[in-house]
Amino acid sequence: MERTTSLATGTPVRKKSFLKRWDSPIAGYLFISPWLIGFLALTAYPMLLSLYYSFTNYTLMKPIEWIGMENYNRIFTTDEKFAQSIKITFYYVLASVPLKLIAALLVAMLLNRAVRGISIYRTAIYFPSLIGASIAVSLLWKNIFGVDGFFNKVLGIFGIPGTGWVTNPDTALWSLIVLSVWQFGSSMVIFLAGLKQIPTDLYEASAVDGAGKLRQFFKITLPMLSPTLYFNLIMGVINSFQVFTPAYVITGGGPMNSTYVYALYLYERAFSRYQLGYSSSLAWIMLLLIVAAAVAINLTSKYWVFYESESQGGKRK
Repeated sequence: MERTTSLATGTPVRKKSFLKRWDSPIAGYLFISPWLIGFLALTAYPMLLSLYYSFTNYTLMKPIEWIGMENYNRIFTTDEKFAQSIKITFYYVLASVPLKLIAALLVAMLLNRAVRGISIYRTAIYFPSLIGASIAVSLLWKNIFGVDGFFNKVLGIFGIPGTGWVTNPDTALWSLIVLSVWQFGSSMVIFLAGLKQIPTDLYEASAVDGAGKLRQFFKITLPMLSPTLYFNLIMGVINSFQVFTPAYVITGGGPMNSTYVYALYLYERAFSRYQLGYSSSLAWIMLLLIVAAAVAINLTSKYWVFYESESQGGKRK
């Protein structure tokens, strides 16, 4: 409050300062209104609309018809492609996520050194993650692992006969997995930030006690890095469940449906067959699968995620 004097009576009068006028919660809502409006219009409303459509027979060709749980009943009882796409997606997630985390952690440890020009190396290694799993990268990958691609030409130098990696049912999915592992830059940067938070005193003390590099890795690096590993694991699982562009561009779900991932099946139902109600049901099942996977990881995290506050007598929340 600012204290002023009335000209008429000469008595002190309290006057609200400019900042005090914004004490109302309304001011906060005004500041976040651009984000709030965008969230309600572009996220919350489409999600609720999709939930409604999942209980309807919506095909764009006729009026919307409420059918209750019939879409879900068909998915779990008669839809063979659903089960196939789930199986392929789980295989992709279980293979790509651990390999990607291992590659990201190893490279992060190599880059966590005081070497001349290390920033250039970090930028160069992170660069593939900037372009992501785009259409251009997918087309490039398709050419590299084609019958006459670069990878087979390299194998030919050593007298090893190559195959059409993206056209062979036994190797097509692994081509997509390798592409996912190649894009480890984001996880690597997060691991690198976590490594820099580990006190060097721990390594020095363990070295005095005779601990080697391998023992230091499993007894110091991994426990101290476990919260970062937990975050990268959650994000990796969420992103892997939603893989679409590489499968759509590189293989189109083939050969012989060997790369027919869940998101590709959802896309086909929605935009090839125009079964928007059915595809909405598939989308909500995907959401539940991702939530279930995240909850399972969270429940097991108490056994392997170490927080520094716990070592000081604090309780994990």
